[in-house]
Amino acid sequence: MSLADTIKREALALGFAAVGIARVVPAFPEPSDLPPLTPDPLPLTTLLFERLRAWLDRGYHATMAWLAKAPERRADPTHVLPGCRSMVCVGTHYYTGHPPREHPGHGRIARYAWGQDYHHVVLPRLEQLAERIRALAPGTHTRCYVDTGPIMEKAWAQEAGLGWIGKHSNLVSAQFGSWLLLGEVLTTLDLEPDEPGQDLCGSCTLCIKACPTGAIAEPYVVDAARCISYLTIERHHPGQDIDPELQPRLGNRIFGCDDCLDVCPYNTQAPVTTEPASQPSRLTAAPSLEALARLTASDFDETFRRSPIRRARHAGLLRNVRIAQANETRPVPWPLSSQ
Repeated sequence: MSLADTIKREALALGFAAVGIARVVPAFPEPSDLPPLTPDPLPLTTLLFERLRAWLDRGYHATMAWLAKAPERRADPTHVLPGCRSMVCVGTHYYTGHPPREHPGHGRIARYAWGQDYHHVVLPRLEQLAERIRALAPGTHTRCYVDTGPIMEKAWAQEAGLGWIGKHSNLVSAQFGSWLLLGEVLTTLDLEPDEPGQDLCGSCTLCIKACPTGAIAEPYVVDAARCISYLTIERHHPGQDIDPELQPRLGNRIFGCDDCLDVCPYNTQAPVTTEPASQPSRLTAAPSLEALARLTASDFDETFRRSPIRRARHAGLLRNVRIAQANETRPVPWPLSSQ
């Protein structure tokens, strides 16, 4: 068994549902760094830098200024881990099979936030995997990330064969659908890479048509300023209100949005996870808007202490709840598709 296969077996043994390996070539490589018979003269790192810069130039990152800081570092993992040659990409599937209970007076929370904060679940397993990699190859350097570092994780997951980036800009897996949480171990090992995932979206545009706010500006390109996930989670600072034009389109969504994921045909066969940390509680699967509206700051901190919902902050969540309550008396608008 090759070292790459051994590492992948270790990842599966730790509880990851999917694992693959991508080769990392610097954005501006020396000829000796290029693998033989490279089919594309431009490394993925160079392509990612160009795509990221074009996206930033269009202002699609909205107020997330950190995304515009050092884009070359975000696109090229060798800036993060000097000497990085490979990336071990893993996926944890979180689909529980429970339908959201859409009753009057209740809010909607994105599925990934129904359970515990995935950072506290995935990162320790990644660190165990990195430890096993270093034991298998002494002298190897590693670094782990779970969407908290400057890594364009969806692109690398596709490069590692975990799936492909769909027209909604999220990763889609033929096996697990749209329900994968991603993590990475960067390593200085030169490991045998997997075949990249192939785009299987075809002519389907269901995700684009389903977006309530028309945030998918064009296939594979999302304008964060119109995305409900951005609006309900990232706009949590004082004075960062939500455009009144968009507020009716939030419906009862108070933290994130699954609309573009829910309609993906590849979710029809998605397996149900047995991961305890992903299981919903009554509060997250069918949260009472009235109860949430009464939460004090200290109640919020205690209730969501180990939940991704902390990201919205107390003031942000209350604002989202107020909008959801107001939307109960408004007619439901048609999705504002950009296509």
